[in-house]
Amino acid sequence: MASVTFDSATRVYPGGTRPAVDKLDLEIGDGEFLVLVGPSGCGKSTSLRMLAGLEEVNDGRILIGDRDVTDVPPKDRDIAMVFQNYALYPHMTVAENMGFALKIAGVSKDERAKRVLEAAKLLDLEPFLGRKPKALSGGQRQRVAMGRAIVREPQVFLMDEPLSNLDAKLRVQTRTQIASLQRRLGVTTVYVTHDQTEALTMGDRIAVLKDGILQQVGTPRDLYEKPNNVFVAGFIGSPAMNLFPADVTDGGIKFGTKVVPVEASALAKISGRQATIGVRPEDITVGPSDGEGLTVVVDLVEELGADGYLYGHSDIEGVRTDVVARVDGRVHPNAGETVTLAAVPHHVHVFDIETGARVTEAVTQAV
Repeated sequence: MASVTFDSATRVYPGGTRPAVDKLDLEIGDGEFLVLVGPSGCGKSTSLRMLAGLEEVNDGRILIGDRDVTDVPPKDRDIAMVFQNYALYPHMTVAENMGFALKIAGVSKDERAKRVLEAAKLLDLEPFLGRKPKALSGGQRQRVAMGRAIVREPQVFLMDEPLSNLDAKLRVQTRTQIASLQRRLGVTTVYVTHDQTEALTMGDRIAVLKDGILQQVGTPRDLYEKPNNVFVAGFIGSPAMNLFPADVTDGGIKFGTKVVPVEASALAKISGRQATIGVRPEDITVGPSDGEGLTVVVDLVEELGADGYLYGHSDIEGVRTDVVARVDGRVHPNAGETVTLAAVPHHVHVFDIETGARVTEAVTQAV
């Protein structure tokens, strides 16, 4: 096991006008489960492939432990990779697939069998060791791919969207298994996904990338409660945070007709008389149409059992703005009705409208 360090690591593809990954500085602790997350094309898979040695590092360096591996071939980096498409040999059994890398490395037959069996027990694959991949479900194939990585006993696991080919129910089940397995094994893991729900539920820490640039690194709670900027705020959380322009007034920021109090020191950092206000759906209360707050016309209520989500729209500065609020799944307004939404003051985020940077959250006492 070992730590991983990206030291100003940069990758520019031939013919590219800007770096796919731009001066990435990131420290991953020994035994840590770090998730790289971001939209398509943000550079997360490129970062993983640079660590694996599958992409050239044009500038900066990459270290595994204290060893500079920037120019070391992939086979000598002591890493194991789990791919999106499983990459299993169709003519080999599960046991042969799992032990193939060990066979190539010259590990004895007895030692191979022992390590394959240990991994199979961890992954509940013992009954399937004699089967070929075509006789397995998608989830079982993914566990075989995991087993192939585990038997190598590498210093670092690299996982590139390993759950994206699974159906929704199996994805939830498998992500729980992967997170629990990683904690048992204690192997440093770098996991790439575009699914922020996966990131929030699996990672010790999350690194958010946009256009090849690292936006923020922190625990899931850090990113949820204190996003650095508008991009992270809108990306982390499901449904996404409501974000729209709002007027700055003496002592606070306006949410419809209601003023949410904000510290004077934070207001002083805002350029101009407007800011971007951010409120998560779960931090909004729904009131009658004549109440104080933001007037919203209900378009749809999505019932999810005990909870539900109200999707509506409001006119903000002459622009139709969509708003989402969590409601009681049993008692809620109906489509076509008009309601007033109010923000829970101590859970409101304020961002500079020009730079997108978080200024502060609202004051902590409720009003």
